[in-house]
Amino acid sequence: MRTVEPHPKDRLLATAARLFYAEGIHAVGVERLVSEAAVTRATFYRHYPTKDDLVAAYLTETNRRIRAAVDAARAGKGPREALAGTMAVVGDATCGEDFRGCQFLNAAAEYPDPENRVRQVIDDHRKWFFDVLREQAAALGHPDPDYAAHVLVLLRDGALHGGELDDPETVRTTLRRAVDDFFPA
Repeated sequence: MRTVEPHPKDRLLATAARLFYAEGIHAVGVERLVSEAAVTRATFYRHYPTKDDLVAAYLTETNRRIRAAVDAARAGKGPREALAGTMAVVGDATCGEDFRGCQFLNAAAEYPDPENRVRQVIDDHRKWFFDVLREQAAALGHPDPDYAAHVLVLLRDGALHGGELDDPETVRTTLRRAVDDFFPA
């Protein structure tokens, strides 16, 4: 049986995701992406007119995967369990074998200009996550759902940094306990 090779655009995106996450976005040049994805430079620019377009696509795909995981963690659950599931997605991510922090926070450090397209993808992801948490805090009857969501986003950010620097299992357990403490049963 013949194996179907991934489309060159998909190979570029997969290669970029692997390299950008492991080494940093600015540390990986177009020549290396082209070489490791086994595509021509013309193919690269046909699918991604600029490197920033590829970075935005990488973050958009990361966003899609995270949204799917959060949706699955919330599906069919009551508000408290849905919130715990949402935060568990974060905690579980920190326990990944090659965990190197949050893709969005890492990219934000390399793209400080808020007008840059990459930064807008980052901001869209963060707004979506805030909105999810705000909705869950409101469903739990928190008197100030915006404040609760801000606290939980900060907790998420800290967990995604701490998961790389500290014991990931402790980070995961601390996230769960913080949700329990913030929203007692």
